[in-house]
This record gives sequence, C-alpha cells and structure tokens, in this order.
Amino acid sequence: MNIVETLKDDYSRFPKDQTYSLYAEDVYFKDPMNQFRGCDRYKLMIGFIDTWFINPKMDLHQIQQMGNQIRTEWTLSWNTPLPWKPRIAIAGWSELELNQDGLICAHIDYWHCSRLDVVKQHFFLKDKSPSANRTEEKPID
Repeated sequence: MNIVETLKDDYSRFPKDQTYSLYAEDVYFKDPMNQFRGCDRYKLMIGFIDTWFINPKMDLHQIQQMGNQIRTEWTLSWNTPLPWKPRIAIAGWSELELNQDGLICAHIDYWHCSRLDVVKQHFFLKDKSPSANRTEEKPID
C-alpha cells in the first residue's frame, strides 16, 4: 500500500469512503476546533462533516512524505446549512506522523486563517472584484 497515493484518493472523494485503515486505533488528532485521540472519534468527526456540511470538498494542493512525516497543503470548502447557504473555505495544511507499523498515529491540522475569519465568512461576502486584490504602492523612505 502506497500511503501517499491512498491519501490523494481520500482527499479527492472527501468526506466519502475514507480509508480509515491508514490510521492507528489511538490516532491523535488536533485542529483549531478539536483535539482528541482515537480512530472512532476521527470517524465521527468526518461523519459530522458528511452529515451537516453541504457540498464539502477537499482540494489537495501538495503532498510530500519525508521519512515518517507526511505534509499536505489543502483547501476545505463547503456550504453551511443556513438559509443563505454561504460557501466557506479554509486553506491549511496537515502534518501526519507514521508509527513503526506505517499507520498514521498523529494528524495535526493548521489553518492559514483564524477561527474568527471562518465565522466572518458566514456573514460577510468577499469582494471578488479585481480592484479588491490590489494593494497601494507606497514609496520606501
């Protein structure tokens, strides 16, 4: 089993049909919202996303393995089940650690934004006009 290829496949169909056999029974998981231990809890968290989020999608931008460490860069997006169904996106990365059996024993997620930024996405539309991304050039003194 090539764990990197299996993870790529899991990301592409997330949160459906994840390969939980990649994870140690006592896997440690942490992200800005959760912290727990155990594959059963991990399955419950993914099940929550599958049940309560609308159109969840995990875009994998990069994955690389160095020894017993795997790092992924991704963007998770979904529509929240509010009447206006806002599209939420969190860009981040995961650091996975493999145990001596080649199973993921730690999965730690980091976000490129704050929890408040995620909450704000539910209520404020992002300005997607070309001028919104421009920055003013200022002379260097």
